[in-house]
Amino acid sequence: MKKARLAAEHVAVDLQKEFDFSYVWDEAGVLRFERTGVRGQLTLAKHEVTVQVKLGLFYLPFKAALEREIHEYFDQRFG
Repeated sequence: MKKARLAAEHVAVDLQKEFDFSYVWDEAGVLRFERTGVRGQLTLAKHEVTVQVKLGLFYLPFKAALEREIHEYFDQRFG
């Protein structure tokens, strides 16, 4: 889990740099991130990473493209 958390921290830094997201780890070990119109969380479990993202109305038309980008990103870094 230590390596997974370190990898997740790298994801958070990438999000912050590329998309101006802010992020915080909560007391349950969940990485929460947000910016105007988008918020989400990244949850780590043994051999599993779960990402949930909630989009504001402006971003809804881009949902399919964003899902594709998220899958590609995680495949590159965790695959």
